Parts: sequence; C-alpha cells; structure tokens
Amino acid sequence: MYRDSEACYRAVKSRDRRFDGVFYTAVRTTGIYCRPSCPAITPQLQNVTFHPSAAAAQLAGYRACKRCLPDATPGSPDWDVAADVAGRAMRLIADGTVERDGVEGLARRLGYSTRQLNRVVTTAFGAGPLALARARRAQTARVLIETSELSFADIAFASGFASIRQFNDTVREVYAATPTDLRGRRGSTSTSGTIVTRIGVREPYAGAELLTFLAQRAVAGVEAAGAGWYERSLELPHGPAVIRVELVDRPTGQVPCRLTLADARDLAPALERTRRLLDADADPVAVDEQLGNDPQLAPLVRRRPGLRVPGHVDGLEVAVRAVLGQQVSVAAARTLAARLVQAHGAPLGLDGDHQVTRLFPTAAVLAEVGPSVIAMPRARGRALAAVADAVARGVVVLDRSADRGRTRDDLLGLAGIGPWTADYVALRALGDPDVFLATDLGVRHAAAGLGITDIDLRSEDWRPWRSYALLHLWTWMSDDEKES
Repeated sequence: MYRDSEACYRAVKSRDRRFDGVFYTAVRTTGIYCRPSCPAITPQLQNVTFHPSAAAAQLAGYRACKRCLPDATPGSPDWDVAADVAGRAMRLIADGTVERDGVEGLARRLGYSTRQLNRVVTTAFGAGPLALARARRAQTARVLIETSELSFADIAFASGFASIRQFNDTVREVYAATPTDLRGRRGSTSTSGTIVTRIGVREPYAGAELLTFLAQRAVAGVEAAGAGWYERSLELPHGPAVIRVELVDRPTGQVPCRLTLADARDLAPALERTRRLLDADADPVAVDEQLGNDPQLAPLVRRRPGLRVPGHVDGLEVAVRAVLGQQVSVAAARTLAARLVQAHGAPLGLDGDHQVTRLFPTAAVLAEVGPSVIAMPRARGRALAAVADAVARGVVVLDRSADRGRTRDDLLGLAGIGPWTADYVALRALGDPDVFLATDLGVRHAAAGLGITDIDLRSEDWRPWRSYALLHLWTWMSDDEKES
C-alpha cells in the first residue's frame, strides 16, 4: 500500500488506526516518521514519503516520533493473510532469531540462501533483515528503558546489542534522545525480572470474548484466568517466563501486559509470542465488514465487533492438546492436559506471585515417554507420540515461520493426525486467518441453528477471514449452551 501515496495520505488525514503498522509516514520538514494515526498536525502531501517498515524510515534518515511511538504499532495483517516468505521472516526477526542465529540462521529456517532472503525481505519492507532486526532491538530497548528498572548495561545486552556503545548510538539515532532522556528521572540499577508494558492492538478489540475462550480451555499448572486477566507459563530460548495480560479493563488500542523473565534477553520473543496469543495484528474493521455482509453472520458480528482468533505461544502444545481433544469434550481434554502437565511438566522455578507453577512438557520429554504418556485410547497415544517425535527431530515445524501448506501435509503424514487436528493447529499455532473446520460438530450445530443449509459452500464467501467466522460460530454456540 505504501506505494500508493494518495491512498496513504487519505489514511493519514483521517488518522485511521487500521493502517498503523501497515505503512509509516516520514515528514521531510521535521525529519521524523510517524504512524498514520499520529495526532500531530497533518503535514502537506508534498512534504511526506511513505515507507513499508520502521526500519525503512530509519534507513532513510528519519527519527521516530516521540508522540505517537510508531515503532510500537501492531504488525501488518498482510503478514498472516499472505503468509509469504517475507512475512514469515518478519515473524522470526520479531522473535529474536537474528540476534540468536544471525541472518544465516534466519535464512536456514526459511530454506533460502542469505542473498535470496535479503532480496525478498528488502523488496517487501524496504530494508534487509539486519536493518529490521536493528529497528526491533531499538524498540525492545525503549520498552525496557521506559518500563523496567534494569541498568542500561543490562538493557543493552538484553535487547541484543553487541556493546554499550552500539546501544547508545542506536537509541540516539532512532529516538533523538539518550537512554537517560528516555528514562527521565527514575533511573535505577535494579535487575528485576518483571517488566510491565502494553501491547498495541487495533480497535475494536473483543478482549472479554478472548478471555472467555482462553479461560474455558485453561490447563491447570500452565494457565490461569481470573476477573479480566489471563496468565500462562512458557519456555523461551534462554529460560522460562510467565506472561499476564489484562483483557477487559484496558486503555483503548492497548493490552496491558506483565512479563516475568528468567533472562531479560527473552523480552523480544516473549512480546512476539504474546502478540500471537492476542491476535494483535488483525484488522478487525476489514474482517467485520466482510463477514457482516452475510445475512446470517451479520447479527453475530454486530454483537461482538473485533472478535479475535486466539493464538498460542507454543505450536507443540496446540498439537498435543488437539490430539487429546479428539472425540472428547473441551472439559475432558483440559483434564487430560492437566494430568500430562502434572506428570511430565517441569516446575516453573521463577520467583514472584504467579498462579501458574509448571511448564508444558517439551517435545523431547513427550517423545521419550512414548504412547503411554497418560491413560488414553491407544490410537491417540500413538498420535501424541508421533507429533512429539516429529517436532523433537525438526521434521515438523509448528510456528509462524513455517510454510502452512507444507506443515499441514507433514502433520497429515503422521499416524493418528487427521484434517481437523491439522487445521486446528494452523488456526491457533500458525496464525492462518482462513481456516474453517467444516466437519466440527459445533460448527454443524451452529449452522443448523442459524439456518445455513450448506455450510461448506457458504464459507467460501467468508474468505480470507474464515477463521474469524469459525470463532463467531463457536462463540454463538457457547452463549446458547449448545457447544459440544
């Protein structure tokens, strides 16, 4: 979209939040770049240029606006709709892959040469992987400076910078301020592992409905939910962590988030995986407009504007829980998962006031335990072991860096994994916005209750947002106490 200057300028004039993160506005007369919804006076068209990423604007010599904080915007919804190599690369960059494995490691994850990947990413985002990673490091550093009491030295290395000097130079260049200026007068040398921040989302955002979905499926030990909040444990590259999000009483366009990390270097992956959980990058207006054209779905969309598809922080956990849930109720699947966690999940080992106590078992642990991991039908035990073994060996990749079509084929090639399970993994772990579980019993009941006679044919009209239609149907069934 950034190549269409007139369309971009219309979005800037209307301060349309939907385009935050889709493109960035750089102003020649001030030398700063902003998000489209920046509340500052709209500059003249002849004085602005548009860029596909914050990194591209920074490479062109612009500094981040201190008023609208453009680097804190939601990501582009196009990344999940297209699911192309560039979008998958951006997800991995946000997860800290470049800091951990370099551009070469990023290219290997995507099956490309370094040169090919640089060309693809630069074409899509106006900057290569190194520049995109640098912009992400700067944003991570700003979050830590403004929301934690870590020392600047700790922040520099936690953000992925190679030296204090590189950290200082980058912060000054991107924000036109020193780290001390950003922190203000509340400097401290504490090394607390708890970071309180906010994650940007596009409005409307149906946080209460997302909380209900997560709470109904919360597995004791690794998940907990209460009045307006959801908490869970997760394993990150450098150690365990706990995330807690406030989904009901929240500022407009933001979800308050508390992160407790064993290692501050895991801030970037913790934030990225929380974004996945929250479906933070979706464009709710585009989704609701499309689904609202259907006469049967329109009342559901009006009742719950901004309904999100709950993502997940761990693809293996989604796959295992999908296997456990085959042919049983949501409550029964939750009970089985809790037993699995209690028997084979490692203790969390983090200080702090948490409602969660354990980590979900790793692929290596589940593969070693084998089909008899817990009491369940033999066929399901074999399926669970097959998934765990495939993930442990790297044969199947269950995150948003994976090619969705290939991952689906790989899952269907495992014993006991059928289309429903493979598609449910795509829905929640791979972030596919166009999954529709037509054989799901709850979906069939909802279709009958709404008077939809041919759900397979009708769902074609809901592309590319069938995942959101699916959530509307499930939520409607749950409201009417009809969910099976």
